[in-house]
Amino acid sequence: MKKGLLLGLIVVIAVIGFMMMQGQKTPEAPAPEPAQEAPAPEPAEEPAEEPAEEPAAEEPVAEAGPIHIGVYLPLTGQNAFGGQLELDGVRMAHEEKPEVLGRKVELFVVDNKSDKVESANAVKRLIEREKAVAVIGTYGSSLAMAGGEVAESAGIPMVGTSCTNPLVTQGKKYIFRVCFIDPLQGAGAATYANKVIGATKAALLTDVANDYAVGLAGFFERSFVKLGGEIVSKLNYNSGDQDFTAQLTEIISKEPDILFIPAYFAEGAIIMKQAQELGVEFQIMGGDAMDNPQIVEIGGDAVEGFVHTTFPYDPSMEEMNPVARQFTDNWMAKRSDDPNVNAALGYDSYMILIDAIERAGSADPEAITEALAATRDFEGVTGLTTINESHDAEKPIGIVQIKDGKKQYIATIAPEL
Repeated sequence: MKKGLLLGLIVVIAVIGFMMMQGQKTPEAPAPEPAQEAPAPEPAEEPAEEPAEEPAAEEPVAEAGPIHIGVYLPLTGQNAFGGQLELDGVRMAHEEKPEVLGRKVELFVVDNKSDKVESANAVKRLIEREKAVAVIGTYGSSLAMAGGEVAESAGIPMVGTSCTNPLVTQGKKYIFRVCFIDPLQGAGAATYANKVIGATKAALLTDVANDYAVGLAGFFERSFVKLGGEIVSKLNYNSGDQDFTAQLTEIISKEPDILFIPAYFAEGAIIMKQAQELGVEFQIMGGDAMDNPQIVEIGGDAVEGFVHTTFPYDPSMEEMNPVARQFTDNWMAKRSDDPNVNAALGYDSYMILIDAIERAGSADPEAITEALAATRDFEGVTGLTTINESHDAEKPIGIVQIKDGKKQYIATIAPEL
């Protein structure tokens, strides 16, 4: 019995001792904390820095990707013929120079449907959906103004083709053009009318619904009067009109030496047909929007002798620079129709933009914008182009006349402002 009691006592003492030993180790429980604070998170942070470095590593791959250039032109609607010619010129240039900075250039073309709202939507689509770093277009000043507002807000450079109204670039940082502007064109037309034809009395017939027509008529009037001439009649019509006999009858009664019609070619040809029917003998003159081969098809022999301003290029020119000659030869080798000045402007627009990207050494829109603004004496199909402080192209005014049913480039005029 005593032995049992003694054995039990020993067991109790052992248990108490064990518990005391456990109690002594309890404070050591935090010991694992150093292991948790130990650099265990640090190794995890090192790989975390690698993704931050990945974009830099991927930049060369992105730089090697294609450069997106948008094109918006009227391929349907009132201005479709001119828009298609300019697109043909752009595509021809792209075929000749499909890469820049070692990167492929991809063109994205949207039809602005000869409509202001559609023009704004077209530019928005090119910038937001197609990620264009620059935009080319458009034929038609009112369309260019609508699309230009979108490009300007987005900070994307735009190169206008044949949009001659001064408002296209006025106050704009990102909007440029390769064509001359209407103040120069109007002055050139007035200078030719007064100094070459000898006109002292002029009449105006203007499409009041068209920004281009209203602007050009105003600049012609201002310069003609400054040169000592007199405006004897100023009459209007609206886009789409087909009957001009009332206006022409009134103009005939004023006996002008010249009638200036800043019209588009289709309406201009109809005006000349009706003028012929009324027995008009005075000279009729127009602006660059009359430079279209269909004018003869529509107007027939009524357009014989008609003169109009144009950009300094036509396949009938006796003297061409090397770029214009190459353009003409390449066009005629591929097509049955003669090259048109609108195609030449489309070609020059693309080439000037590519030249700017090359000089910038980057496809960044800001860098392209700066390079475009610095363009000086770029030799294109339409001669030497310098972009001035207003982002307009400085170049001379050409004069074309319809002779024997064909266009003939007859003069280059320095406007008297």
